[in-house]
Amino acid sequence: MFIGISALTLDGKGRMTVPARHRDVLLAQAAGRLTLTKSPEGCLLMFGDPQWQDFRSKIAALPMSAQGWKRIYLGHATETEIDASGRVLIPPELREAASIGRDIDLIGMGSHFEVWDRATHRAREAAVIDAGMPDAVRDIVV
Repeated sequence: MFIGISALTLDGKGRMTVPARHRDVLLAQAAGRLTLTKSPEGCLLMFGDPQWQDFRSKIAALPMSAQGWKRIYLGHATETEIDASGRVLIPPELREAASIGRDIDLIGMGSHFEVWDRATHRAREAAVIDAGMPDAVRDIVV
């Protein structure tokens, strides 16, 4: 299970270094094979290969009424690998789709990761906090 946040910086070629604590698991579980795709939340989703296969199957099984959502998730998907230096290339098209600049946040979401532009993530998180805690969350946390 992937949890936690890592503040990272993309290099000049658009590569991020996967933190060692996650890299070791991704190399063991997925042989370093990853898939990145666009999220309507304003970030990118990053899956190890086994988790991507499961997610992809669920999305592909959606009815035609969800064709636009299939296009968002599957049409923007890009397969990549962790290189020998532990880096992952985020293609320019995906960086543009999520307005990703140089500073990013990698957030473990259990089965996958979210890749956010740091400023966008901070603004989104502040808006969530300002909106107040819904009862469903309060029942768990408090």
